[in-house]
Amino acid sequence: MTYTIAMANKSNYRIHFIQHIPFEGLGYIDNWINENDYELSVTRMYGNYRFPGLSEFDLLIIMGGPMGTYEEDKYPWLKEEKAFVKEAINANKAVVGICLGSQIIAKALGAKVYPNKEKEIGWLPVTFSDARSQALFTSKDKSPIVFQWHGDTFDLPVNAKLLASSEACKNQAFLYKDNVLALQFHLEVTEKSYAEMLDNGLDELTDGKYIQTENYIRSNTHYIPECNRMIKSVMDKLIENI
Repeated sequence: MTYTIAMANKSNYRIHFIQHIPFEGLGYIDNWINENDYELSVTRMYGNYRFPGLSEFDLLIIMGGPMGTYEEDKYPWLKEEKAFVKEAINANKAVVGICLGSQIIAKALGAKVYPNKEKEIGWLPVTFSDARSQALFTSKDKSPIVFQWHGDTFDLPVNAKLLASSEACKNQAFLYKDNVLALQFHLEVTEKSYAEMLDNGLDELTDGKYIQTENYIRSNTHYIPECNRMIKSVMDKLIENI
């Protein structure tokens, strides 16, 4: 048995993504979209944002950001975004969330989101929960090195399948109803996108068991190609299983 992710018709495939801050965009996923000539639209929460109608997209991608899902007083738009994501899930849309995006998905599915005991920043391993989870990413390694930058975690939503864990954070990735994928880690990073995250987050590189130094992070970008290969595999499976 393998995991599949059910999708809609591939022709004129429409992807919409939500961006929370200028320096956390689609990264390698943008390359993947361009290579396949899919339609792309965006909602930028740091501007005059507008959410599309549910009939206007086939796949929703929710990117990361430094805010917590529980910081509605500081970021009032979070309440509206969480409601929109919940509507998309209830409408059986395909949804992918990365970092903050995964936490918004978890919250939309009724799970608690809260600060993790330890922050994870840098090139760190995650371990797939079983062979089927590993196969979803077509990973060569059961415990690949991925790019992490998060301080929050979440409880596993009811009926969600745990895909990956790490030493610092049990719930790293999950799949819900075969069409909703949540990833705490950043497989989409490119040489440019990781550097932008790092340049804008140097103040977060404090002492911590799972927080690496700036020099170490910049010196280990050789992990990027495998991260990109894994996110390409996941996104291809979204399309293959139409």
